Amino acid sequence: MTNELSVKVIERIKKEDILPTPENYELWYVYYARSIPEVVRVIDAIVESEQTISDYVCSTLYNRFLSDLRNEETVRNTGAQVQNTIQSVSDVVHGVQKATKDYNKTLDAVNTKIGSAKNQTELQEVVKLASQSTESMIVQSSQLEEMLEQSNAAMEELRRDLEHVRREAMTDGLTGLANRKSFDSEFDRIFQDAEKNKQGFTLLMLDIDHFKSFNDNFGHQVGDQVLRLVARTLKDSIKGKDFAARYGGEEFAIILPDTDLTGAVIVGNALRKAVASKDVINRSTGKVLGRITMSVGVAEYVADKTVEDIIERADAALYTAKHNGRNQVAAAPSHPKT
Repeated sequence: MTNELSVKVIERIKKEDILPTPENYELWYVYYARSIPEVVRVIDAIVESEQTISDYVCSTLYNRFLSDLRNEETVRNTGAQVQNTIQSVSDVVHGVQKATKDYNKTLDAVNTKIGSAKNQTELQEVVKLASQSTESMIVQSSQLEEMLEQSNAAMEELRRDLEHVRREAMTDGLTGLANRKSFDSEFDRIFQDAEKNKQGFTLLMLDIDHFKSFNDNFGHQVGDQVLRLVARTLKDSIKGKDFAARYGGEEFAIILPDTDLTGAVIVGNALRKAVASKDVINRSTGKVLGRITMSVGVAEYVADKTVEDIIERADAALYTAKHNGRNQVAAAPSHPKT
């Protein structure tokens, strides 16, 4: 049965012309296994409505239905392994503690017997007892050292597993950028730092121009390719403490710590030009489909305002850039009217 499902999954991935990633394989395996009814229902609805099932659609479904489940399972398994490791080390430590007490008692007895030994034979027996006890103590100490080394290695592996889960939960599956959840967390942190340390920052909201038309004309596969191209360009163009995320759909967000409005506008224009310089190529045919542009809205942190305020001002500036003709940067006033 498992082999039959695997064949169906591979054939479906080829049919939909999506990437053969582990995530896509897992999604379609769940679909054909009917193990999560909600996944089956949603995919059937998409098929019935004759929508294209692209990598983006698969990524969205995976993040919605499977990513959290797998992360929860990993965390549960990791917790159980940590508990088992701690218990094993604890058992060995208790054993060594008992052996140490017994060894100390033996040494006390040896000291007493040495003083009362009447001849060479009795003295040799005392020395033999001390030697045996010492060897036993050395063996148990070695066992403890080995167990500690093994547990350290196991704990390090578990730490890496949890770190992988954390990164995966905060990463957009299609573009590899930070996702909305990660953006919200980082933005709150930077906002609080700005309030506490009186250090400014700026927010850029970026949106791909005419993305829906591009999707309609060339298909969702190419649309996904465009999203990855933009994400890669943004990631390659920022530096240092700058933070880029996919905000949702074709919209991206970039946080620029320690950057004023003038500097942010310069960065926004540089990003806009970098994206506009890239050719979009159909990977199947090699045909150049054209170039894309982005509009950018910029807002600067203003003291005594809220997180929502700066996002709203950046969004408003983005709308202005769109309204004024697209492929440009618009900045929100640093001191908006109250």
